Amino acid sequence: MRKKLLINLAMVLIIPGLLFTVACAKKTIRSETSLTQQAEDEAAAEKARQQAIEEQRLQEEAERMAAARNMFLNEDVFFEFDSAVLLAEAQAILRKKAEWLINNTEAAATIQGHCDERGTIEYNLALGDRRAESAKTFLMDLGVKGSRLSCISYGEERPVDAGHNEKAWAKNRRGHFTIN
Repeated sequence: MRKKLLINLAMVLIIPGLLFTVACAKKTIRSETSLTQQAEDEAAAEKARQQAIEEQRLQEEAERMAAARNMFLNEDVFFEFDSAVLLAEAQAILRKKAEWLINNTEAAATIQGHCDERGTIEYNLALGDRRAESAKTFLMDLGVKGSRLSCISYGEERPVDAGHNEKAWAKNRRGHFTIN
């Protein structure tokens, strides 16, 4: 009988002890697995955030570069009647263009000189050439290499406004830039 009592006592003490040990081991393994998975998930989320930030930065940089390029192409410098002298406003525009050219060393530009319809064809071609050369000289004084700049005169041949009044003529007296 004593033997039976010892066996029952051993069963009562050992079985709960084994169950407790097994239960704790499973929880520990699950915790380590879930912690590892959680760390991996956090690392992946951080990597995704960093990629999104970098993509946004690159997109913003591309937009800034496109805006600067569009400014270079779309902002003309204007001149007074029968003059190749750069006005203060034209000089400010040329400073921005020089900055763009200095930052984009692979780019080369053509400066087109334009005139209004008044004057002879020959005179307007010469005046358009003087206007383009005036802009080129100003850019070279700001540090742009002359080998990256070329000039051409269209005289009165390519008006931006076909009107026959002072407002239209003022728009046509310009220096226009293109990228080669």
